[in-house]
Amino acid sequence: MLLVYCPYCDVERAETEFACRGEAHIARPADPTQVSDEDWVNYLYMRTNTKGVYAERWRHIHGCGRFFNAVRDTVSDRFLKFYKAGETMPDLEAIAKEAGK
Repeated sequence: MLLVYCPYCDVERAETEFACRGEAHIARPADPTQVSDEDWVNYLYMRTNTKGVYAERWRHIHGCGRFFNAVRDTVSDRFLKFYKAGETMPDLEAIAKEAGK
């Protein structure tokens, strides 16, 4: 079982209290009516799906209900960092290097 830390509640709980919502830091187009169909498809469906260190968006569904971000190694399934939504994405290469990846 994974233990996930909520930076808003300041608690670490079982992953069953949380829901992973995919890749973090996906910017919605400012004016969707001006985006081509191809760009809209890319925004909605295309993700990097990285093998290794990856920034994900999580939601504390059985707690505060808020979204936050986590950096996780998808190979080992180990969390390396948690941070609040709206904060800038940390340097993933530096985190990977620090973790020995």
